[in-house]
Amino acid sequence: MIHKVLPYRAPEWARALKYIPSGKLNLTMTPTPITRWALPGAPKDVEVYIKRDDLTGCSLTGTKIRKLEFIIADAIQKGCKHIITCGTSESNHCRATAAACAELGLKSHLFLESYLDDVSKVKYDGNLFINRLCGANIYLVPRPRGYKDYIKPRMQMLADKIERETGEKSKLVSTGGSDEIGLWGFIQCFDEIRRQGIEFDDVVVTCATGGTVAGLTIANYLAGQPYKCHGILVCADSKFMHNEINENMQSLGITGVRSEDLVTMYEDYKGPAYCENYPYQLEYIVRTAHETGILLDNAYTGKAAYGFSQLLQNKPEVFKGRRILFLYSGGLISLQTQAMAEALLPLESKSTIMMFPEKL
Repeated sequence: MIHKVLPYRAPEWARALKYIPSGKLNLTMTPTPITRWALPGAPKDVEVYIKRDDLTGCSLTGTKIRKLEFIIADAIQKGCKHIITCGTSESNHCRATAAACAELGLKSHLFLESYLDDVSKVKYDGNLFINRLCGANIYLVPRPRGYKDYIKPRMQMLADKIERETGEKSKLVSTGGSDEIGLWGFIQCFDEIRRQGIEFDDVVVTCATGGTVAGLTIANYLAGQPYKCHGILVCADSKFMHNEINENMQSLGITGVRSEDLVTMYEDYKGPAYCENYPYQLEYIVRTAHETGILLDNAYTGKAAYGFSQLLQNKPEVFKGRRILFLYSGGLISLQTQAMAEALLPLESKSTIMMFPEKL
């Protein structure tokens, strides 16, 4: 293994928590930069900044690898040779898991929710293509299914089978890596943001499985709440998200405060369904690429950035101030599918393609 698990020392303001990881892997290219962002639709008197977590790596691009630095470190410390996790067929977390396991010499097993009933119908593009290239074992399960009642028991069945046949242990990782270990990736990310020395009033994040917003919200609370936290939901609802954060706070020994007091959730920008979009959301993805070069994906960051712009225009009072940071988790790989090309290119009006003529 070319990477070693290194001792981890938590930020001073987080050292009283009940659970603190003992080790961490260094897989990311951090700190990721923070730059000004001309967010389409943002009022001119607002300073919008973007934290470029699309630059954490290549195949490891995005925020998910921050969680995996702690989760896989824990697996290695426990002698595990296999990582078993789950998500949708578009999952950035599963792709990052497959890439990280390939780099570390571990075997990845991905339970992917899909509407397909036959593997011969699978199209290998986007994250699913990367999963295959990285050697992941992929198991399709019907979509939608619950993690605790349906997918987790099957993950455990696979882990038991692997141990019976090989004697090797597996680590089961929850959807999105959103647990009390994974959230430390964003406690660490919060500390990174503070050390970069740029002042903000608010932080806006995309919310899917809840690990990102949980880590940042808990860190912000422990550090004295220098920011107001905002979570823009792309699936699930506010009740689910607050419950996830409250459970994480309880497991860490944080009492006397609830998630509802620490972070504001917004449900109005989820689109018709997970990974489905209204035309104006797709148009915003194209506009953002045209005007800023930032590539938003349709499942996560596209919906969140659109929602962020709408809040700035229509509900500016929800923000604490006029200096706002958007945590950008990436989107390039998810865009590189035939389905996305067919959805977005008809909306594109500035680019042209032609054979170069012999005479101009």
